[in-house]
Amino acid sequence: MKLHNFWRSGTSHRTRIALHLKGLSYEYLAVHLGKEAHLTEAFKALNPQQLVPALEVDGKQVLIQSPAIIEWLEEKYPTPALLPADADARARVRALAAIVGCDVHPINNRRILEYLRKSFGADEAAVNAWCGTWITAGFDAYEALLAADTRRGRFSFGDAPTLADVYLIPQVESARRFRVDLARWPLISAVDKACGELEAFRLSEPARQPDAA
Repeated sequence: MKLHNFWRSGTSHRTRIALHLKGLSYEYLAVHLGKEAHLTEAFKALNPQQLVPALEVDGKQVLIQSPAIIEWLEEKYPTPALLPADADARARVRALAAIVGCDVHPINNRRILEYLRKSFGADEAAVNAWCGTWITAGFDAYEALLAADTRRGRFSFGDAPTLADVYLIPQVESARRFRVDLARWPLISAVDKACGELEAFRLSEPARQPDAA
């Protein structure tokens, strides 16, 4: 497998975590968003949406959109599982992941922030405030759901990492980047610590990628 991704991209980060949790090897192909490598005709031919990540499989197909890639990995390589066996539990894990994947990350990603900078003249303080607003809203809800789960273990659900953690940890990294004080969410911070003890999460960290600036 070949993973076209960018070291600081949250969607790339979550895809790397899923690949490492599954114990899968892949070729790392850097797409430098700062240099607009994703806007080249060559990359457009690979992914018409011109976004990362894109996962090439056996030279036969290209998977795009991190939720689709991660769900494909879960179906293709079911062990270890990122989703619980019980349907109700799966719904809870998917809901936690969706708080990040649907409500927080999309309005804080690079193209949105570049639009704020270029079209509205937002400086870095304004960008940080923008991101902090939506991270706080999402993390407040996530923290409340963790607190209400009387069976919760060390991770977002139970005592092993799930899809929820795959989504959460890159957003925690983003929160640090945009200077959001994580002290407000002790349960999320505890999950972050537990994930940080696992090699799959450490190997996926942005700063450890070959194209890290």
